[in-house]
Amino acid sequence: MATCPSGVTPCAALSPTGSCFWVAVLDGNVVGIVAARGNEEDNTVELRRMSVDSNYRGKGIAKALGRKVLEFAMLNNYSSVVLGTTAVKMAAHKLYESLGFKHVGVVEHYALPGMTRSLLERMFFQVRYHRYRLQLREE
Repeated sequence: MATCPSGVTPCAALSPTGSCFWVAVLDGNVVGIVAARGNEEDNTVELRRMSVDSNYRGKGIAKALGRKVLEFAMLNNYSSVVLGTTAVKMAAHKLYESLGFKHVGVVEHYALPGMTRSLLERMFFQVRYHRYRLQLREE
């Protein structure tokens, strides 16, 4: 069973084993979320679905949420944390790098779930999928 660090606001252990979810609450309002999903096969944690309400950005909430995922990974002896993003805002990429992540690749013309890859989508809706990794310790 994974251990969830305390902090930001309640953390719930989720299925699959090795997963956790945090909610940032400010003045009684949910202002941010993030999840961590452990993968025992390669001993990594995936940072997933980080989101902060646009009215509360720039206040350190995303960084606090990201740090919770890193703390979770260290408490549970994972060797690295990975994430993938289609974010177009440079602020998101700078946030990941400020947390210690290294950009390890990009997939051009990434197809989001539900995309049909029709001619119109290929012409007007091109997505780049960036991958990041933070090595916590060597295996």
